[in-house]
Amino acid sequence: MMAAVIVVTGTALACGALLALAARHLHAPEDPRVARLAGLMPGANCGACGFAGCAELARALAEGRAEPTACPVLDEARRAAVAECLGVAADAGGRKAALVACGGSSKAAGRRFAYNGIADCAAAAAVRGGDKRCAFGCLGYGTCARACPVNVIGISDGLARVDRARCIGCGKCVAACPRKLIRMAPAGRDAHVLCASPEKGAAVRKACANGCLGCRLCVKTAPGAFVMASQFLASRDTARPLDNADAAIAKCPGHCIHCL
Repeated sequence: MMAAVIVVTGTALACGALLALAARHLHAPEDPRVARLAGLMPGANCGACGFAGCAELARALAEGRAEPTACPVLDEARRAAVAECLGVAADAGGRKAALVACGGSSKAAGRRFAYNGIADCAAAAAVRGGDKRCAFGCLGYGTCARACPVNVIGISDGLARVDRARCIGCGKCVAACPRKLIRMAPAGRDAHVLCASPEKGAAVRKACANGCLGCRLCVKTAPGAFVMASQFLASRDTARPLDNADAAIAKCPGHCIHCL
């Protein structure tokens, strides 16, 4: 009995010693940049970068498996610090925030029927194409709000609204919206066309009081800044400067251009 105890104890001690020696001599030191990069990460752990969390992204950046622009949450100052730590050029793309391309509130775009199912946009859309009078508008059942990890999306008057100043730009709401109404746009205040209907003006007017009629007045007022995304739908080209936003807003007969 005692001999067995001695043998087991001796074996354990020998294995422990071997493990200690292996840890000492075979240890690969971690890149010191990992800790610094981890300190620059926002800590949101939203997964929008494609990695498990901020710590994993910091490791991937140090190993060259990710670009400094991988994190959509970083502000310009931190993105520049990440680029400096990695010894690469900083990208001046700027912060982006979610934008709901719809102005069809309950008052502007009513309901075709009473939906009494699950309070989920995808579920509502599966019932006769959704209860909203506009077949392309926000259904307002909060699927995007529940997907938001920082709770900056609210539902007001049947319409999803984003607090763009607090949006971290993770893009989870973009993926969650079944009607693909949410897109990422530069976070700075700018004029945007809040409509996604590609239909002719007469059809849009019947469905919503705040829809794009395809009249092209905004394009004529601010050429280049506003373009036609399709034959009957205008869009703001945020890559081009806009100096006369007030004039474009005032001339829009569909009341769908807003500064956000």
